[in-house]
Parts: sequence; structure tokens; C-alpha cells
Amino acid sequence: MSMPFSEAVWLCLAVTAGVGGIALCKYKSPGQLGSQAVCLAALWGGICLLRLSLFWILLLFSLSCFLLYMRSPSQELLPVDQKAILVTGGDSGFGHGLAKHLDKLGFTVFAGVLDEKGSGAEELRRSCSKHLSVLQMDVTDPQQIKDAHSKVVEKVQDKGLWAVINNAGILGFPMDGELIPMSDYKSCMAVNFFGAVEVTKTFLPLLRKSKGRLVNISSMGGVFPMQRLAAYSSSKAALTMFSSVMRQELSKWGVKVSVIQPGGFRTNIAGTSESWDQKEKVILDHLPPELQEDYGRDYILRQKNFLRGMKIYSTSDITPVIRDVEHAVSAKSPSAFYAPGKLTSLFLNIAFFFPTSFLDYFEKKQNTQGKGVPTALSTPKENKGRMKAKPGASH
Repeated sequence: MSMPFSEAVWLCLAVTAGVGGIALCKYKSPGQLGSQAVCLAALWGGICLLRLSLFWILLLFSLSCFLLYMRSPSQELLPVDQKAILVTGGDSGFGHGLAKHLDKLGFTVFAGVLDEKGSGAEELRRSCSKHLSVLQMDVTDPQQIKDAHSKVVEKVQDKGLWAVINNAGILGFPMDGELIPMSDYKSCMAVNFFGAVEVTKTFLPLLRKSKGRLVNISSMGGVFPMQRLAAYSSSKAALTMFSSVMRQELSKWGVKVSVIQPGGFRTNIAGTSESWDQKEKVILDHLPPELQEDYGRDYILRQKNFLRGMKIYSTSDITPVIRDVEHAVSAKSPSAFYAPGKLTSLFLNIAFFFPTSFLDYFEKKQNTQGKGVPTALSTPKENKGRMKAKPGASH
């Protein structure tokens, strides 16, 4: 006997609501209590749509609450006890803020920096306690990583190293993937992925001994495809997968691995207007004539608007990231994934659960407003206008 159409519709809606609620729970942050409420509401809505008896409604509601409780990040924190933590990329941004915050909490902090004589390093020495040490640590330089390891071992001795936070990263110049120089792809992979891997491999014996924590700062872009960030996002996707594999492999050693996937936060990773102009000039000077003709100089110059948009639409308050990292290194049962930032969880779940056609349509709408189109794809009318203007420009 087939199920009546109306019942099938109700059942589909219920399942969709339930799955949606569970999906929202995957990417969670300790401070995002609102998302927890949304999860519960979605599950409860699914149960109500089934129009079951009171007994089954109460039973399913209890199970849903239990599920949310099990999937919620633990708030039970371990004592600090001056545990030692290594943070890379401490010159500015997340790494700088994390080093300061963890120092205030009482951790023994090793802040790896790209330039130990730079303003960021000097600020850490000036404002932090004697328990914070600044280490010269370019994550693309194996010798500097080894030297940093020796200094950490010398200082912690039998206390061991509790956590490694791989934060060092670069963005590169946002542009269509075909236009991004291979040097940018290699640089992003060198810092964002290979650097994190080398630091991890170097310090893992210490983490295994302490049964500590490995925390990798990835990005929402490592899961949610964003145009003009092919080099950056690819490196972060690699870091995310590396972290997931290490989470499984290191569990037998008692080491817990977490991935932080922040959304739109304003840090120095985007660089300055001067660095944008310099990078833009290098790209234009070395771009093959065929690509310059197909894309057009105007289109290429317009890509800089993406960086300006990042500064406008992102937030300078990195508290959500710091709070999630603190939870990852301090909680008795940390989450595998954290998604700090407004709407970050939503975007990540769209990437996982929505049809690809919806995702592509959404991105297309987001990226066609004020971004222009390559010369070869512009309308015949626009091309005709350019062709008329070209002879006059040569006089």
C-alpha cells in the first residue's frame, strides 16, 4: 500500500528539517548559543511536522535534545597550570592576538614570528609577561623551525609542550585562477600548507608525550569555493584535509586535533594598498599577451576591488576566533571543527549539503556585481566601442 501524497510531503519536510538541524550542529563555536537554539528549533519543527502522538513526540524530542547535548562543545576546561603552547604567525592578526590572550590566561607561550625585530614582536615583548618567548620562525625555513624546536625543548624540559597552533598564513593577490602567477600558488602552499605540516611533524613527538592539542587555523575558503582565491583556498583545503587525517591517526596517542575555519575577519593578511599596487604591476608585466587581450587591462585592474571589499565587509573583532582556539586547547573534549564568524556555519553547510547548481548560482550572483567581465566576454556593443576608441588612442 503506497503512502498518501500529503503524508509523503510531511515526512520529507520533517526529514529535511531534522537533517538541517543536525547539519547546523557540525560547525559550532562555544559562544554561538544562537546556532544551538536554531538546531533545536529545526529538529523540533521536524518532529512536529510528522504529526505523531504525544508519546512519540516526547520521545523524539528527548532524543533530539540528547543528540544536541552530545554534539555540543564541552564547556569543561582543563586547568592551565602554565602549560606550554606554540603559536606561529605571531607578528600580527590572529597569532598576535592569540599570543597575548593565552599569556594572560597563564599559559607559557612561544610566539613564532617572521621578524623577531619587527613591531609585532616588540609589542609582544613589551606587553606580555615573562612567560612569553618570541621565536624567530619563518615556517618556510626548516632550519628556523629546528632552532625554534631546540629553544622550546630547552625551556619546557620535563613539562612538555601542550599545544601547537599553526596560524601563519598568506593570502596572495586575489584574481581569476588563470591569471594568478604560479609563484603565488607555490607561496600559498609553502606557507599555508607545507609550513604547517613541517611545524607539525617537528613538534609532534612533544605533543604525543603530553597527549596535547594540535590546532590548525584553516579558513572557510578551504571548504566554500570563493572566486579569485584559488591559490589561497586550495592551500587551506589541503590543510583542512591534513588536519582531518591527523585527527584520526593521532587519536591513538591521545592527541586531539581541531580545525578553525574563520569567516570574514580583518587582519593584515590582505596586505596594504602599496603591496597591492606592486603585486598588480608584477602580474601585468609578466602576463602573456593572449591573456591580457582576452581579459583586458580594465578587468584586471578592477580585481583590486575585492581587497577593498574585504576591508569593508569584514570585522576587526577577532574575539570569536580567539575564543574558539582557547576552547580547542583548554576544553576536556574540544570540537573537531570550529566556525567563528557571522554566517560562517551557514556558508559551510551550503557547500556541503546544497546542490552544486545552487552554490554556483549563489557565487555567480555575488561576483557579478561591480566586478565587470573580461574583454573577450563583453557585449558586442562594448567591443565595438573599444575598437572605435582604439585608433584614436594611438595618436
